[in-house]
Amino acid sequence: MFAKSVAILALIGTALTGCASNSGAQSAATSKFEPIAKACEGRDGWGDPAPPAHVYGNVYMVGTCGIVSLLITTPKGHFLIDGAIAEAAPGIAENIRKLGFNPTDVRYLLNTHEHFDHSGGLAGLKRITGARMIARAEAKDALESGTVHPSDPQKGLFNPVEGVKVDQTIRDGETLKIGNQILTAIASPGHSPGGTSWRWQSCDNGNCLNIVFADSLSAVSADDYHFSDHPEYVAPLRATISKIAAFENCDILITPHPSQSGFFERLNGDEPLIDATACSQYAAGALSRLENRLAKETSK
Repeated sequence: MFAKSVAILALIGTALTGCASNSGAQSAATSKFEPIAKACEGRDGWGDPAPPAHVYGNVYMVGTCGIVSLLITTPKGHFLIDGAIAEAAPGIAENIRKLGFNPTDVRYLLNTHEHFDHSGGLAGLKRITGARMIARAEAKDALESGTVHPSDPQKGLFNPVEGVKVDQTIRDGETLKIGNQILTAIASPGHSPGGTSWRWQSCDNGNCLNIVFADSLSAVSADDYHFSDHPEYVAPLRATISKIAAFENCDILITPHPSQSGFFERLNGDEPLIDATACSQYAAGALSRLENRLAKETSK
């Protein structure tokens, strides 16, 4: 597996554009912290505090043991994707500080989807950072109201949270740029109506990799919801799964819940961090579970 990772690195080369460079000092920034896999062993709660962890290049995990919050740094300001639950916001900000960065240098707050375990902390982080909140139009109402969209399969499962003002909407395929770092928004409806995945390149010592923060693809719902009764909702979920499966450049996969992609095991070195098949495997698993869910619903 190590040889496979090295081979992928060698093929990618060192001259890709849109990458943010990274120094060895950044790579060493998390060495003084307890490894995240060990710190979170037996603790996967959405609010369980976790130490920060270096992912690759200018990318850092700053979330909790159960929820990924991702910091992408540049000399001209930073991106922060997802805010976990409301109670986690101060800890996310503190993790940014522990890495040697200033939360007020976060320029853009981004989101994968509207459910409270990923969006609940955004309002608090917006106050702490002063960043602009960017989201797809399909997520705007839910993020600002703190309640999920009426068509969301998880409607009624959770209490409302504090809403966060969306300063700018972004469409599928549009990009955000800070310095030389470019992020592309990928519409990913299905797990929620406003689901969004993000793609970019990051570099470490001249090796540039394609990173995908893919939204959740699972068909999760309230007990009385049947996906088989909502073909108009299942169709976009299928399309999103197919879109993620077709990503040709997916060197490092990151998901909103660490367990969805074995994220902590890969950060710990127990599994390869770099795997060009990760997106297709993630999508295949989601499609299989969706088909099983539909089959069970229609057999009753």
